[in-house]
Amino acid sequence: MSMAVIGLLAGMGLGFAGYFGGFGAFLLVAALGAVGFVAGRLLEGDLEPGDFFRSRDSRRR
Repeated sequence: MSMAVIGLLAGMGLGFAGYFGGFGAFLLVAALGAVGFVAGRLLEGDLEPGDFFRSRDSRRR
């Protein structure tokens, strides 16, 4: 499945949540989607937990 189709489905899901559940439901679905996206990237190995906790001064140059 292409990224465009996945984006379309995510947008439609957020639209339905916003329409039927209001703005609070829209924010909840968006936040949970972002958490799921980050968790999926961590499980795939594209991100490492240290990427979120490393300070700006300790970046590799």
